[in-house]
Amino acid sequence: MPHKFKTLAAFGTIYLVWGSTYFAIRIGVLEIAPLLLASMRFTVAGLVACAWALARGQRLPSRREWGSIALLAFLIFVMDYGLLFTAEKRIHSGMAAVILATIPAFTAVAEIIWLRTQRLTPRLATALLVGLGGVVVLVDPSLGVAGAPVYWLAAVALIVAAMSWSVASILVRLLPLPASRTMSAGTQMLIGGVLLGLATVLCGEEHGFNPAAVSSAAWLALAYLIVAGSLLGFCAYTWLIQHESPTKVGTYAYVNPLVAVSIGYLFGGEPLDARTVLGTVLVIASVLIIVAGKTRKALAPVPLEGELGVEQP
Repeated sequence: MPHKFKTLAAFGTIYLVWGSTYFAIRIGVLEIAPLLLASMRFTVAGLVACAWALARGQRLPSRREWGSIALLAFLIFVMDYGLLFTAEKRIHSGMAAVILATIPAFTAVAEIIWLRTQRLTPRLATALLVGLGGVVVLVDPSLGVAGAPVYWLAAVALIVAAMSWSVASILVRLLPLPASRTMSAGTQMLIGGVLLGLATVLCGEEHGFNPAAVSSAAWLALAYLIVAGSLLGFCAYTWLIQHESPTKVGTYAYVNPLVAVSIGYLFGGEPLDARTVLGTVLVIASVLIIVAGKTRKALAPVPLEGELGVEQP
C-alpha cells in the first residue's frame, strides 16, 4: 500500500473514528450503565491488545512498571473515561467533545507547574482564557446566548476529567513503562477496565442489568468503541506518530470536536444553536493557539482516544 494512502487512511481514522466515539458513547449509556459500559469496552480492548503483544513475543511489564500502569489506568480510565461516560448521560456528545478539547490547555498548565518546560506567556494565558470562556458560554444561562445551557454538573465532571488526563500526560513522561507501546497501552486499558468494573460494583450500577433488554444499537455502539475507537484508532495513531511529525498528528485535537458536533447534529438530532457554535469556536481557538505555540518544540497535544501508552503523550 502506498505510503501516501496509508497516511491519509490513518489521519482519516483518528479524525473520524475518534470524533465519532463520543456519539457511540452517548448511544451506549442511554441503555447501559456508564461505568459498566466503560468497563466492558476497555477490558475487552485491553485483553485483545495484550494478547496481540504477547503473540509478537513482547514481554509482560515488570513489577515496577505494573505500579506505573495501575496509577495511569486510574487517572485515565476511572477519572477521565469514567467521568466522560457518566457525563454523557446528561450532556450531548458534541458538547462533551468540545469541553474535553480543553485537555491541551490543562496539559500546558501541568507542564508549567511540574515539568517547567513551558512558561506562562501572554500567548498561553490568552489561550487559557479563551478556552475557559468557551466553557462558560456553554454552561452559563445568564449570558443571554440563544440555546439551552449545558448541565453544569456534567460540565464540571468533564473539566475534572480533562485535568486528570493532563496530570497523566505529565506522569507518563516520568514513570517507568514497557518499551512496547502495544503492551503499555494494552495493560493500561486492561487494568483500567478492571478498575472501572470495581467502580461499577461500588456504585451498584450492575444491579438490574439485563443483557437481553439492551438493543442491538447499544451493543453495536460498544463493539464500535472496542474495535474502532480503542484498537483501530490505536493502530492508526501509533503508525502516524512513527511516520509523521507530532505537530501534524496533533491536528486531531481541533478536528475531533468538529467531527463530534457534526455527527451529533446530523445523526443524533443534537442542537447546533448560537451557544453551541460560539462555545465550540472559542474552545477550538484556544486549542489552535496552544498547538501553534508548540510547533517550534514539535510537541503534540495529548490524544483523547489514543490510549496514553502510545507516544507516550
